[in-house]
Amino acid sequence: MKKILSIALAAAMAFGMAAAAPQVVKAEDMRVAMVTDYGDITDQSFNQTTYEAAKAYCEGNGIDFTYYKPEGDSTAERVAMIDKAVSDGYTVIVMPGYAFAEAIVETAEMYPDVKFIALDVSEFDLATAAGADTYSQENVFSAVYQEELAGYMAGYAAVKLGYTKLGFLGGMAVPAVIRYGYGFVQGADDAAAETGAEGVAVNYAYGNQFYGDADITAAMDTWYQGGTEVVFACGGGIYSSAGEAAAKVGAKVIGVDVDQAATIDGLYGEGMTVTSAMKGLAATVNTLLAAVQNDQWADYSGQIQNLGLVSGDDPEANYVQIPMESTQWNDSFTQDDYKALVAGMFSGEIAVSNDITAEQPAAEAITVNFQGNIK
Repeated sequence: MKKILSIALAAAMAFGMAAAAPQVVKAEDMRVAMVTDYGDITDQSFNQTTYEAAKAYCEGNGIDFTYYKPEGDSTAERVAMIDKAVSDGYTVIVMPGYAFAEAIVETAEMYPDVKFIALDVSEFDLATAAGADTYSQENVFSAVYQEELAGYMAGYAAVKLGYTKLGFLGGMAVPAVIRYGYGFVQGADDAAAETGAEGVAVNYAYGNQFYGDADITAAMDTWYQGGTEVVFACGGGIYSSAGEAAAKVGAKVIGVDVDQAATIDGLYGEGMTVTSAMKGLAATVNTLLAAVQNDQWADYSGQIQNLGLVSGDDPEANYVQIPMESTQWNDSFTQDDYKALVAGMFSGEIAVSNDITAEQPAAEAITVNFQGNIK
């Protein structure tokens, strides 16, 4: 995701830049802390990407940075880490994941001089936590992503690349994961209809957690040994169960959130990762930290932005994409084919629904074997 840019946020930035040259905040006056959710900074996914992006930005700009890991998975423990970060003098707090909604509502008004940058915390999450119809605080910005688009790209690519027996292994059935999954099914369905591929089927389940374990690996063993060729492992460290099971039969995995090829291939076998459905976490962190440093927070204050496609010509400029470098392209689905797909999605010629109200994903040209929660 080397070229991903903050184009989707540029309109707001342009106003501030046109009005007056920003005053750069002195490095010693800006201190950045990240608080992890129930994962950690080695999860090879959401937390790690956020941590590495924030750390790299701060190191490159001489800004003090640290991170805090809650002792457990509860709002009280997340609030405790936010309280500690503020008491330790940190002025910007970065938080990845919907689980922070209640913690943000509890602390944002309490610390009006602290800027809260949230990733994947929707207005619905925040409003529900606040017991209101809407939510907005001047010191809070949140980015959410159009996961259904990235999921669509991955499902479409898998079928175009010749796979007919697919799997979707979600973490918990939360909106972001469901959007990935429903998009994945839509992409596979459209590719099957377009190519006339017969017998395309998707095993579909949630692990009900964001990490792999023996039970989930056993379920993946059943899938792969039953003929599944590739599983979209969508949810933090849950890829470990898909990877372990795939390695036993020489099958494949699709990564999520970031380009997971190096991680999955390194652990379970070279060439295992077909592609990854990615979103621009690092780009968002960089943009918002730069906004604070360049005194442009007003351009983002109180906003929740839904980030997706910002270019029909350059797939790597988008906030949702599959990787150009590590996707296993072939003559049936080339980089040029992918660029054409993105152009069609950007123009609206290819429509992808973000409706996740149905209990399970629907398809017309393929079969979906919906299995609910594994655990």
